[in-house]
Amino acid sequence: MGRVIVITGVTRGLGRALAEEFIAGGHVVAGCGRDAGRIAELQERYGTPHLLAAVDVQEEAAVRRWAGDVLARLGPPDLLINNAAVMARPAPLWQLPAEEFRRSFAVNVAGMFYVLQAFLPAMVERRRGVIVNLSSTWGRSTAPRVATYCATKYAVEGLTLALAQELPRGMAAIPLNPGIIDTDMLRSIWGANAGRYPKAEAWAKRAAPFLLQLSADDNGKSLTVP
Repeated sequence: MGRVIVITGVTRGLGRALAEEFIAGGHVVAGCGRDAGRIAELQERYGTPHLLAAVDVQEEAAVRRWAGDVLARLGPPDLLINNAAVMARPAPLWQLPAEEFRRSFAVNVAGMFYVLQAFLPAMVERRRGVIVNLSSTWGRSTAPRVATYCATKYAVEGLTLALAQELPRGMAAIPLNPGIIDTDMLRSIWGANAGRYPKAEAWAKRAAPFLLQLSADDNGKSLTVP
């Protein structure tokens, strides 16, 4: 059996493309996503020992139950990828509905925190494993009409770099900018212009090997997929 890899937001976009690359490479994937129908479809396609579950990372208790099942059946992950994220409707900050602001932080920041709290104790006890928290170009720069998304991804950068200082030797926490990829999220901002960039499947063929070579030597580095 290859490595055990946990991925949130696995039903579409980058998460799904990564899962398929890792599975094709002989690794075991445990993933979660909000869409129960897509999860069932993917579980049937991938089969065992892969383990997919319908989980909304905003729900702390659901995240803990899912993590407990993964840990009991597969053990601590070798690679934990926090990918689940949403983007608020593009708008000047003063026009953004407060509920969209709250949901962005609930998924992109609090949801990531719940996943880390659920998996980290077992990983720290083993003193091995790499945590990759998906940041963004907009976690290191800014643009108009996406202030909330920028704020959540800047939070991901800070959270991850501080976590890196807390981990024992042998582990790594890395904020990762995936680069610019043609996804539904990007199309919600740029429309058809997003088509100038690589599709998630093409991106994953570069990103998966890059992620697999990350090690404790990369702890605390803000990296970008080449």
